[in-house]
Parts: sequence; structure tokens; C-alpha cells
Amino acid sequence: MSAVLKTIEARFEALTPEYLDAVLRVEQQSYAHPWLRSNFDDSLKSGYQAQLLMADATLLGYFVAMKGVDEVHLLNITVAPDYQRQGWAQVMLDALALWAKGQGAEWLWLEVRAGNVRAIEVYEAHGYRRVGQRKNYYPSGHGQREDALVMSLRL
Repeated sequence: MSAVLKTIEARFEALTPEYLDAVLRVEQQSYAHPWLRSNFDDSLKSGYQAQLLMADATLLGYFVAMKGVDEVHLLNITVAPDYQRQGWAQVMLDALALWAKGQGAEWLWLEVRAGNVRAIEVYEAHGYRRVGQRKNYYPSGHGQREDALVMSLRL
């Protein structure tokens, strides 16, 4: 028996308020401490770079990034659970780097939970380097906090 490989054609679209319900469903499926609608609303109102990765009407993932003077800060990147481990995070990181270069950025920055080994491996495979740590940065339940690793990529 031979396996049939399904080809997915993906495209980027701007995140708009019409997509927030779908984004929030993915966010809540993906994280114990998801972003709230207000986090996404504030990002959109602030004019942050917010992109959806779509395949037809299916949301594969999204990212939100904030432009600074000569840098871009990745605030959120999420691949929908059904599409994880298929390379979509790399596609979004590539798109983010291209956009950031076009904005004149020299660096990309992000924070990631110190315990999120899979995400750290994805970032390191993409060229990001660990440059610091923020103590007690993320909520982790039961009144506890988790450290964040600060990572950067020179463009």
C-alpha cells in the first residue's frame, strides 16, 4: 500500500477582526494561557504586523509582530494543533524575516517559555540565538510564573 500525500497550498492574509473568532479558537486549543481577544484587538489597533497563514478557508496559523526602530519583536506565533510539525512555523518565520528586512529591521526578537523545548528548537533551527532570560515572565498557573528565554536573529 502506498501513502497518498496531500499537497496544501497556503497563502498569507492580513488578520482582520472578522477572523478573530477562528484565531481565538486556535489560541485556546494551543495554550494553557492564551492571548485574549483584547490582546489581538490592541495589536490590530496599534497597526502591528498580523498575518494569517491560510489554506482555502482553513486557518493553519498566524503571527503578530511589532516594529521598532531597527528591530521587529515577534509577539505571538501559533500553528493550529492539527497542522503542527509540518513546517508551517518555518514558513511563517521566513515570511516574518522577509517583512522585517523590508521594514529596515536589523534584528528580530522574541520571548519563549523556558519550558517550551519544541518552540525553542524551531527558533534555533531558524537561526535564533539565546541572548537572555526574563525571570517570572509568563503565568504558569496556581499563582506560579515561568521564565522566558529571550532570543534574537540578526537579519
